[in-house]
Amino acid sequence: MKRIQSNHFLAGLAAWSSWLLLTMVVLLSACSSNTSQPIMAPEDIQEYSAEPYKIGVGDIIKVDVWGNEKLSLEVPVRPDGKISMSLVGDVLAAGFTTESLAESVSEKLLEYIKNPQVTVIVTNPSSSDFQQRIRVTGAVQSPQSVPYRKGMTVLDLVLLAGGPNEFAISNDSKLYRKVQGQVKVYPIYLEDILRSGKLDTNYMLVPSDIVTVPERSF
Repeated sequence: MKRIQSNHFLAGLAAWSSWLLLTMVVLLSACSSNTSQPIMAPEDIQEYSAEPYKIGVGDIIKVDVWGNEKLSLEVPVRPDGKISMSLVGDVLAAGFTTESLAESVSEKLLEYIKNPQVTVIVTNPSSSDFQQRIRVTGAVQSPQSVPYRKGMTVLDLVLLAGGPNEFAISNDSKLYRKVQGQVKVYPIYLEDILRSGKLDTNYMLVPSDIVTVPERSF
């Protein structure tokens, strides 16, 4: 009788152990699932192309009128967004691409010159400084806004900021990128990058990218 009870006890213990083991496997799988799911990565960096450059305040632009050196000039865009030219006076330049500004100047010159041929070049794009920076914010040692350099990655930017601080939820980090006028958000598993060398989300950066590292709430 005692042997039968002992066998029942051992069988129950084995079943309990099997259930406990299965439960632990499921829980561990759930805990690690956040970084094993397919990652929606940004488009190939080689396919990235910036939007056409728009002239801004402070830019120095060169306006060439073919065959008429007296009308050609190289000047900075004033704080009101305009430049001054002979014959036509003030011309709004800020917000225009070089092509659209050339067309605008040509139309104004038609009153004075037959078939004017105008080209515009930005010789010193000072206003592009903001657009040509990348930023890291949130739970890092030193939030940064730094000039973009070709080839920079998420890890490069985070290391420039001194790495995550003690309050960071690193694997919930995000990359914010403007693509064709819309802001897209991509996951960054920063802890996996730093601790395990998993580089799936160590994206190549492009100008105007923003990386955020969230902070845990207490």
